[in-house]
Amino acid sequence: MANYILRRLTMLVPLLILISMISFFIIQLPPGSFVETYIQNLQRQGYQADQNEIQRLKVRYGLDKPMYMQYLIWIKNIVFKGDFGRSFTYDRPVSEILAERIPMTMVITLLAMVVQWLISVPIGIYSAVKQYSVIDYIATFIGFIGVALPNFLFALVLMYVVYVKTGWAVLGIFSPEFIDAPWSLAKLLDMLKNLWLPLVVIATAGTAGLIRTLRATLLDEIKKQYVVTARAKGMKEWKLILKYPVRVAMNPLISTIGWMLPALVGGELVVSQVLNLKTVGPVMLEAVQSEDMYLAGGVILILSCLTIIGTLISDLLLAWTDPKIRYD
Repeated sequence: MANYILRRLTMLVPLLILISMISFFIIQLPPGSFVETYIQNLQRQGYQADQNEIQRLKVRYGLDKPMYMQYLIWIKNIVFKGDFGRSFTYDRPVSEILAERIPMTMVITLLAMVVQWLISVPIGIYSAVKQYSVIDYIATFIGFIGVALPNFLFALVLMYVVYVKTGWAVLGIFSPEFIDAPWSLAKLLDMLKNLWLPLVVIATAGTAGLIRTLRATLLDEIKKQYVVTARAKGMKEWKLILKYPVRVAMNPLISTIGWMLPALVGGELVVSQVLNLKTVGPVMLEAVQSEDMYLAGGVILILSCLTIIGTLISDLLLAWTDPKIRYD
């Protein structure tokens, strides 16, 4: 097991290097640069920037160097200094912005994943075992609605219902008096009070797909001969279902962890805009729109690393849960 993990971690090093290169060059693809966007904004406001000012800005942000030199400087500073560069838009180090946004993003993402599994796994198992029952039809119907309903629309409807019924406007993770306050028990309780709505909205987006995947896989598994044989020998039905077919049927869900992490982060972008959440999504959108390449590159790199980490976790879990998978 240890050798398997070490081998997988060793494979991640060249993959991370390749991803960092792709991330940096992707953000260079749009025509123009931050300086040109900045100058255009000044011109719209009636100001004119001379060539000396433009050159000074290019030198300040390192845009006067070739692209490969910009990448080498960027990746060297990340590896040896933890410095992702300086955000043009915020005029702050990218590492500071990420340090502010990523913890809350990860809390929401991981909790949303837990909520997804807590909802989808029991419903998926019950729908497969009680195929064509009333519960199965209801779960299928709600699942189709969940797939068709956009996240932001669900968020708006939920906010409206909560406000009409309680008079409480759910907007942001913290109430106004706790936004800049230091961490305390009161601030933590206030966060938990406001956190449930974005969790419900983000979690329900992928729940329908997980339910359908688990149901289809489990339906196929419970018809196999080993299940029929165990049932004929008198093994209790729920013990049989949970011990063998469910364990195998969970493999497709476990294998999706790799893309679920970045998918949830990407899925919370519009929801974060609607609910005014201080997460990575809105920052990423603003960075791309303003061609803030170091901030956009830092976020893309983090999301790519999440994909790799999620894939590694899913591979290890699959190797642990499925005896057909070997470590050598």
